This record gives sequence, structure tokens and C-alpha cells, in this order.
Amino acid sequence: MTSNRNRKILLAARPQGMPDERHFKMIEERIPEVKEGEVLIQTLYLSVDPYMRGRMSDAKSYAKPYEVGEPFIGGMVGKVIDSRNARFQVGQYVEGRLEWAEYNKSDGSTIRKLNPEWGPITTALHVLGMPGLTAYFGLIYIGQPKEGETIVISGASGAVGSIVGQIGKLKGCRVVGIAGADEKCAFLTKDLGFDAAINYKTAGNLKNALEEVCPDGVDVYFDNVGGAVSDAVMTKINFQSRIIVCGQISQYNLLTPELGPRVAGQLLKTSSLMKGFIVSDYADHNKEGLEQLSQWVREGKIQYRENIIDGFENTIEAFLGLFRGDNIGKQLVRVTEE
Repeated sequence: MTSNRNRKILLAARPQGMPDERHFKMIEERIPEVKEGEVLIQTLYLSVDPYMRGRMSDAKSYAKPYEVGEPFIGGMVGKVIDSRNARFQVGQYVEGRLEWAEYNKSDGSTIRKLNPEWGPITTALHVLGMPGLTAYFGLIYIGQPKEGETIVISGASGAVGSIVGQIGKLKGCRVVGIAGADEKCAFLTKDLGFDAAINYKTAGNLKNALEEVCPDGVDVYFDNVGGAVSDAVMTKINFQSRIIVCGQISQYNLLTPELGPRVAGQLLKTSSLMKGFIVSDYADHNKEGLEQLSQWVREGKIQYRENIIDGFENTIEAFLGLFRGDNIGKQLVRVTEE
């Protein structure tokens, strides 16, 4: 450590609508001292994720809100640089949900050791971590894809959607992605092997665009976006289709919720299932999910892309970029060079 400085990012105020720099505050503190049973971790990479926008609000949700004046908590990968905990040795790489800070201490309950044989350490923040497990559990446990079926994914070029589509292809399905840029659509079809992709911003009538690329309708819809995109997809669902509600990023920054079509009638007519979930619902199956995902990655059957921004001071900008659609694949912040 070249200095005793530890920068961290706090929630300065709760946003109404789209957050901006005013809602964050960076402070400097001393690097924490470890006590018996604790470890000190230097942050190497931080994850920024859309769900964190919901935690900036005090509305009741599945995750506890951040408190004003307190640090953001998110996914990170770091290196143990001091340890008074027998389960962790100096030099080990760990992943956990800790403060947006350059250094964190932990009693070990909030971190896990990384298995270097599974993949690069950054993958613990996406394909071999929470986003990958989200994709796996949502599609396999709720979507239950069958060979020959059609899967549509909104937000398809993100960390979750891009994995969902590749798992769908491994299961023998026709996979269609919806994204907001031609570059993202090309990534889906050329790099990841999706059968088709729609740029919802330039497609004009999205229902017609879906009709063209889903001539047999939609059997599984993995929804990361909500709003008008999902309204269009819901008109194309087949008998006994499965709709997986993973995220609603189009709605997170709205002051007033959009009034959209009522979908209950469509679910009734098609005997379809619509289910929301969060990754922790399937925590008992984490070992299964990680082992399968790591096998697919090692065998080259699942590809991934990382969008990395350098510098802890750029964490806020990286987070805000999620809601502008800046990233393709997983958005990470590299805090420290190895």
C-alpha cells in the first residue's frame, strides 16, 4: 500500500427519475485495520448493475435500500492483503458484496474464495457469478426450454441476456435478441450465434419485426426491459409459453409508472406462465449452476464480453452509463492494476 487513503462512494441523496452525479459523494477515509477473524481486501474490480438503481430508492423491494450518507454495496473482486482469519490467506482472490471502496474488511461471511481453474477472476462478476446464475436459473428453472422452441430476450446484449441466449442455443432453441443498437445486434448474431436480433430503436413497428423473425411465435420470453418492448412481445406468445421477468430497466427511472396493456387476458388465452424471480431464490442450486457454467466456458460453448472502465473515480460514470445503454456485455470498473 503506497498510502493509507481509502476512497469510497456514498449515496448523497435519493434520485427522483434518472440519477446523476449529485446523488453520489466520494469521500476519503483511512484504510480499515483488521481485527481477529477479519481480512483486509484490496478491490481489483467493481461490478455496476442495474438492480442497484432500485436500492437508491426507499420503496419496498426485494433488496434493502441504501441509506443516505452510507456506502453503496455491490459486487467486487479483490485480493486479500492482510488476514487474521484462518480460512483466508494473503494473496488469495475473493469475490463478494462489499462497499464501493478501494479497500474493505470482512469477517469472511461476505466473501468467497475464487477457483482460478474456472476462469479469469473477472468472470466471478458476470458469467461465473450473479449475472450468469441469473441467466441459468431463470431460463432453466422457469423457462424450461425445449428443443425447437423460440426464445426472445430483451436487453439481450447485457451481462444476463447474452448468457441466456447462448444457453438457449445449447438447448437447441431458436434465439432472438432485442437490443438498442446495430452494434449490439451484430454482437448477438455474429459473435454469440443468436438466430436473429432486432434493434428496437430503428425497427419501426416492433410487432411486425417480431412477426418476421419469430414466424412460429414465442415460446419463452426472458424479460430484462419491460415497457413497450415487452408489450410487443406479449402479443406473440404461444400456447403454454413461459415469461421470465428478470428486470424492468426501462421503468427504473420513471417518476410515474407507464400505463401499459393488461396482460392477464393474454396469459389466460394461451395458458401461459409469467413469473418474476431474483437469483437468490435458487441459492441452494448455486454449486450446480456455477459448475455447469464454468464447464461451458472452459469448453468454449459460452462466450462473454467485458466492458472495462479504468479508475475508481469513474465508477459513478460507469453506473450511469448502464441507463444510457453504453455497454455491451458486462460493465466493470478496474480499480487497481494487478
